[in-house]
Amino acid sequence: MNSEIYIENLKCGGCAATITKGLQSIDGVQAVSISVEDAKVVLDAEAASLPAVKAKLSSMGYPEVGDKNTVLHKAKSFVSCATGKMNS
Repeated sequence: MNSEIYIENLKCGGCAATITKGLQSIDGVQAVSISVEDAKVVLDAEAASLPAVKAKLSSMGYPEVGDKNTVLHKAKSFVSCATGKMNS
């Protein structure tokens, strides 16, 4: 099943790399594609795995648009971004 999730704090390819790696570790997620320009995550995943995907995104600092985007989320996304750049 294809799903689109619009997220906060997505800035660059480093962020996208971190998100992709994190989401691919979730059972039921077959493919992940990120559009940095649109701040969108496109998944090929089982419907039952979507709550885990959204929780993982939030824990990495990329909450879904409409959810709370706290200073902690922004700080976590900054660290995730830097980590993704170093590992790319």
